[in-house]
Amino acid sequence: MTRVRVAGFTISLDGYGAGPNQDLDHPLGEGGMELHQWLVPTRTFQRHLFGQDGGTTGVDDDFAARSFQNVGAWILGRNMFGPIRGEWPDMSWQGWWGDNPPYHVPVFVLTHHARAPLEMAGGTIFHFVTGGIREALDRAREAAAGMDVRIGGGPNTIRQFLRAGLIDELHIAISPILLGRGESLFEGLDMRTLGYQCVELVASEKATHVVLRRQ
Repeated sequence: MTRVRVAGFTISLDGYGAGPNQDLDHPLGEGGMELHQWLVPTRTFQRHLFGQDGGTTGVDDDFAARSFQNVGAWILGRNMFGPIRGEWPDMSWQGWWGDNPPYHVPVFVLTHHARAPLEMAGGTIFHFVTGGIREALDRAREAAAGMDVRIGGGPNTIRQFLRAGLIDELHIAISPILLGRGESLFEGLDMRTLGYQCVELVASEKATHVVLRRQ
């Protein structure tokens, strides 16, 4: 059965999932790259992003590997595709990840501005959805064909799906840094009332991994 899940999403100790002022030079906002010190060195990340062998193993890599298992489709907010706002000024921007993005399955990007699907190397196809989160989820479920749908972020996108009761499980990595400001993941949400409980808690040197599941 298809599960809808957030996996490998990182927040700071003060709850921010991205720093402020996202732009081409700061894809995750100012200071945002510091969040992912647990992830970038892992064997899983090196293989999926760079196609390279090597990298660290252990707790962090175990959670990184789990995040890619059984994923048949992704959903992203527009910020996760690129820094451009409003109407698409041109069609040259093809995402943060270059010619071969690390998804390798259909990806549904939430936007207010229509754009034709974008087929990339490695099996990634970006579909641009203007009908909101439920349309995106319906299309992603169909594309996933029984596999899981992964909600990739950013924080505002995850909050929308949480408020609507559409996420079954979240793996949150808490990085031991303070961002001070940015995009808060849980702002305005009562996770207990929404039905989530912590079912797993594992610490590494660079992160505390928390799995929340909707009961």
